[in-house]
Amino acid sequence: MLNNINVEDLLFIDIETVPQYPEFSELKEDFQKLWEKKSTYFRAEDQGPDEVYERAGIYAEFGKIICISAGVITQKQGERFYRVKSFYDDNEKKLLSQFNDMLNKFMSHPGKRLCAHNGQEFDYPYIARRTLINGLSLPKALDIAGMKPWDLKEKLMDTLQLWKFGDYKNYTSLSLLCAVFNIPTPKDDIDGSQVAKVYYHDGDLDRIIRYCEKDTLAVANLILRYKGEAIIPMENMEIA
Repeated sequence: MLNNINVEDLLFIDIETVPQYPEFSELKEDFQKLWEKKSTYFRAEDQGPDEVYERAGIYAEFGKIICISAGVITQKQGERFYRVKSFYDDNEKKLLSQFNDMLNKFMSHPGKRLCAHNGQEFDYPYIARRTLINGLSLPKALDIAGMKPWDLKEKLMDTLQLWKFGDYKNYTSLSLLCAVFNIPTPKDDIDGSQVAKVYYHDGDLDRIIRYCEKDTLAVANLILRYKGEAIIPMENMEIA
């Protein structure tokens, strides 16, 4: 599987997102009404829109990005290492501008691709949408509106889509695939449902950054497992 892919040509990314405001009450009135309408699709009849506002972070129209981690596989004396850099800031426009500049430089070399877990449904469109909302130019790799699926594969990879093998009904989490393929994951991490609380209530962005970085290593190791190759141990992760 993926024998024609050079893993050193891949940029593994993950994003962490939160609602744009700590509480529903801080939304402008028009956005409160819009969230009330949006949330009718998934909240229970006895729930108010404020009770499900913690889910706003997964929607680009109501959320924002607080961290993007990006890593590459390298080799030193025949041993594989993983080098990762994070782009983070309370100012979303600043972090997106920095990440998009890096992405354009990385993708300017032939054969380079992005890789994320569920990137096709979440990370890639979320970055693109928030980029436009912030008045920035789309990076070339994500300027994909109207592009044919076979052309997308020249730029973007998705470990979830690869695992589906054409099964459109199936969703498999990164944590489950790590367990299936015996990829060690830290036991002290937060999970995605806790990110907003850690950011707004604990004020611990550093903890979120470390979590995001480790997720990108998990995606890189998943690709290696797909290829039947040895994974990169956590101690071989280098933070730029």
